[in-house]
Amino acid sequence: MKACGVIVEYNPFHNGHVYHVESSRDATNADCVIAVMSGNFLQRGEPAIIDKWHRTQAALQTGVDLVIELPYVFAVQHADLFAKGAVLTLDALKAQSVCFGSEHGKIESFISAYKLFKAREKDFSETLKVHLKKGLSFPEASRIAYGSISLNTDELDLTQPNNILGFSYIKAIYDFKCSILPETIQRTKSGYHDSEIHDHIASATSIRKEIIAQNRLNEKVKNTIPFSTLHALESYNDKTGIFHHWELYFPFLQHAVYTKDEKALRLIHGMEEGLEHRLKKTAKQATSFVHWMELLKTKRYTWTRLQRMFVHLLTNTTKAEMVQAQHLTSIPYVRVLGMNKTGRAYLHSIKKDLEIPFLTALQASENPLLTIEERAINSYYLPIEPNKRALVQNRDIQAPIIL
Repeated sequence: MKACGVIVEYNPFHNGHVYHVESSRDATNADCVIAVMSGNFLQRGEPAIIDKWHRTQAALQTGVDLVIELPYVFAVQHADLFAKGAVLTLDALKAQSVCFGSEHGKIESFISAYKLFKAREKDFSETLKVHLKKGLSFPEASRIAYGSISLNTDELDLTQPNNILGFSYIKAIYDFKCSILPETIQRTKSGYHDSEIHDHIASATSIRKEIIAQNRLNEKVKNTIPFSTLHALESYNDKTGIFHHWELYFPFLQHAVYTKDEKALRLIHGMEEGLEHRLKKTAKQATSFVHWMELLKTKRYTWTRLQRMFVHLLTNTTKAEMVQAQHLTSIPYVRVLGMNKTGRAYLHSIKKDLEIPFLTALQASENPLLTIEERAINSYYLPIEPNKRALVQNRDIQAPIIL
């Protein structure tokens, strides 16, 4: 069987994702579409609006054949580490191709950019270091460094979020010598950061914003999502009474800062350059999560960087633990969240060739990375009333979803 991988968050799964899955299958002539999906916390440092199980269910009911969880140590990271974890997962699963959405839409430009980057990688790194020392954020310093080696051009704009991720996927494939063929399709209709719904294909950002603002699924939202997602959102809200967003976690974050001294805060992943002092100074001033972010944000501390730090603070994830992800050259395990008949058949066809553990429940392995996963699971469900929490919190010790 021929498998194509897609690297996703599905926050939530919407009509644009349906287009991506169908186009990826067609572009690669795949029998099986494998989604490597972030768990309950996402790449830009946010809690998913509903948990990974309900997002998995929606994806399986609308075209995806197999959903694999991207480990936390890769999921809540900058683009290169996020891409590394996802690509190595697909390589371990013997996927023949990966297809990603991009603003550019031409794979040849990504491959040419990679060749230029490798030829001038030393110059890029030196320029990057210079501008980071000047106090620029990593994204801004990277933009200047790419420009210094003539990489950020009209041909491939590496200031666009999906182009950045796509380029990171290409680097991971070639740097780790994966036998995966990359392909891309151009994003349609909405932009990644569009904050308003204007069409039946809208950004996940605009859909979440509308749901959280209204605290319900109105017609504007329903027009942008398949029925499977509508059912998943309604089902999760019925069970828990909430849709997840950062404001719900504000008291827990304040408590974490109140009860840790600066030495303990300094151990948390993402706590760099004296950020622990700013946290302590602003914790009592802040009246909401957004207010706290505004008090903390500077040219160096970007919104995304701060959000990732807050995820790691919430889950008590240390620098020492996350260092593992930076040095891994292979995925330590494959965690299956769900599959349909095609997904099951594909797994059966490659099972003898798998060289790493294949997990179907959290307690099935003693890998140290799963200790972090358990903390992330428990932290994610904190805002739910205790009498409702058990309905969803124990899902990770059960079998994957099978359609």
